Amino acid sequence: MLLHPDISLLLLIMLAGLYAGTQNTLAGGGSFITFPTLLLVGLDPLAANITSTIALFPNQITSSLAGRKLAGGVGEISLGKLFALSVAGGLLGAVLLLNTPVTIFARLVPWLVLIATTIFTWGSFRKKPLHAINIIPVPLLAMIQFLIGIYGGYFGGGIGFLMLATLTIAGQGVRMATATKNVLAMAMNASAVILFIFSSHIDWPAGLALSMGGIGGGFAGNWLVHRLPEKIMRSFVVLVGITLTVWLFLR
Repeated sequence: MLLHPDISLLLLIMLAGLYAGTQNTLAGGGSFITFPTLLLVGLDPLAANITSTIALFPNQITSSLAGRKLAGGVGEISLGKLFALSVAGGLLGAVLLLNTPVTIFARLVPWLVLIATTIFTWGSFRKKPLHAINIIPVPLLAMIQFLIGIYGGYFGGGIGFLMLATLTIAGQGVRMATATKNVLAMAMNASAVILFIFSSHIDWPAGLALSMGGIGGGFAGNWLVHRLPEKIMRSFVVLVGITLTVWLFLR
């Protein structure tokens, strides 16, 4: 827990939340800003992980509500079914987190972000066919979303990239995929928050400061989503993905 939660320290956390909230809305990966920030100010890894998840949840609510009209399903899988799979996966992941060490998934994070960034880059910049084709079978898409939900409830770093990669390869445009992944990220984290809210590992002063910044970042990110050209959005996602991948492997 924070030993000296003074104004300057809380302001630093709030600014980290603002940036993370904006990045989460546009591409994902905001937890890679909040998690090390909370470690830097003195929280242990478990407290930092749980506090970050709780604090960024309001940002995910505002982001999903602001972009809900753009969100949708993929082929035969409706948005409601993807939502349900995300909730179920998030709940299972949260249970696993409370009963197993976080280091197992943490070691996989750099590889997951690398794979997701590579897939997203290929899916966004490849030549599109004249007629949209969903190249991911429906059962496989459902399984992937459920597994992402488990990972999201357990640790969550890079879930935005994983969902963007899956949804764009499945046939959604990047703008629609961005809105859809915001709704699904909110769904899977809702399950985790229900369990984490009673945890003694939450640092509430840090969490509230992070949450305030994250809410502002959600509105800023959605303002950019509706105004940035798709090419710029795709390039931004790829740039953030490459930067995160390098940082994660070197840290």
